[in-house]
Amino acid sequence: MSKQREGQQEQHLSVVESTVSLPARLEAILYLKGRPMSLRELSELVNESEANTEQGMLILIAGYAQRDTALEIHESNGRYSLQLRAGLGELVRDLLPVNLSTATLRTLATIALKKRILQSDLVDLRGSGAYDHIKELVNQNFIERKRQSEGRSYWITLSEKFHRTFSVLPELSGSSEPTQAA
Repeated sequence: MSKQREGQQEQHLSVVESTVSLPARLEAILYLKGRPMSLRELSELVNESEANTEQGMLILIAGYAQRDTALEIHESNGRYSLQLRAGLGELVRDLLPVNLSTATLRTLATIALKKRILQSDLVDLRGSGAYDHIKELVNQNFIERKRQSEGRSYWITLSEKFHRTFSVLPELSGSSEPTQAA
């Protein structure tokens, strides 16, 4: 990562830290990572002590316990994950218009939120498993990959099939390639 990009990311993180609650930041991380994470990993990502991170997790867990939602925070062996409540997996699986794993769907959701993202940035967000997700999504024609004009990564965008399958209209834009990642 370039020094300029690191500086921009640190500035953005300080704005997020001051405007978004710790439990909300933890929830976003658990959602995007899509895998169990330790307190140490979480505390590094939110730039908080492990004690503060644990307190934030307890608040988040209590919030989910008080609401009637389809999601829950699951803790096992000191690792936390955001997952569907027991009994809802079959319902959701039957409703999905495609045959993709939950992790691959989360990667696709991340791409959809960003509209266009560098493959390297997506791997930073989702972990190295994103390479397999990208391959599967390209094979099923849900995304398109195009090599950057300058650099070694690929731009990843949503395909027409994605828009048809999920009934999401593409945003009309005059630019064919952004100058930087979203």
